[in-house]
Amino acid sequence: MLSKSEGDFMQSDSINVLAKWWLDSSYRVVLTGAGMSTESGLLDFRSPQGLWKGYDPKKIASIQALYANTKEFYEFYRKRLSCLSKAQPNKGHLVLAELQKKRLLNAIITQNIDSLHQKAGAGRVIELHGNLREAKCLSCGQKYPIEILEEKDIPLCKECNGYLKPEVILFGESLPHEALRHAEMETKRSHLFVVIGSSLEVSPANYFPLLARDVGAKLVIINMEPTLMDNQADLVIHAKAGKVLRKLQEIIDQGNSRN
Repeated sequence: MLSKSEGDFMQSDSINVLAKWWLDSSYRVVLTGAGMSTESGLLDFRSPQGLWKGYDPKKIASIQALYANTKEFYEFYRKRLSCLSKAQPNKGHLVLAELQKKRLLNAIITQNIDSLHQKAGAGRVIELHGNLREAKCLSCGQKYPIEILEEKDIPLCKECNGYLKPEVILFGESLPHEALRHAEMETKRSHLFVVIGSSLEVSPANYFPLLARDVGAKLVIINMEPTLMDNQADLVIHAKAGKVLRKLQEIIDQGNSRN
């Protein structure tokens, strides 16, 4: 396994190795986590300054919290919406979207709910944890633009007065079956599987890198901090996602221009 830290990766051959594997692979899949979006000004979850600082997520972001702590639940998600409204795709998102357009990236699996991959222009995005684009009535199923959560302290369905839930997967809920099925299918097809900005602590998302290894794909992990799966990877780079992806794009573009 090759491993390089933020301080020395630009002087190493790590990105060159990744670029070679990228160009040599016939099917490339990435899995992105919260660290993918920190360069867009969004907080991650588990760092000392992360989203869960001062919160018990099961008491503020669970299906039980929606009923038991309703006002606090909506306050938390309005705060998230306020941050999202200011966030724009960073260079890393743009690089992945560009690679996808050039057919050099086959699928993006994401744990993120911020839609920044789509805003960057990516077309093939599998959202494991849902998104913050819509809200859905828990009683009648009516869907609304997510902005309805900002209309009053406790927003209710205009059809039946039921509670509205953001279309995200809350603690206590199962991940969407179709997203899991598509993610597994894409992982099994991969020859190169790249994890970007995920601590790989959340199941079942942390199942996919191991599945990729099982089917013979090379596994690369790009994350600021070590993960529990670093020792399973063929290449580990501890650095900011945007910096790594910018350099990767440069090397790939140079390689393609010579062909």
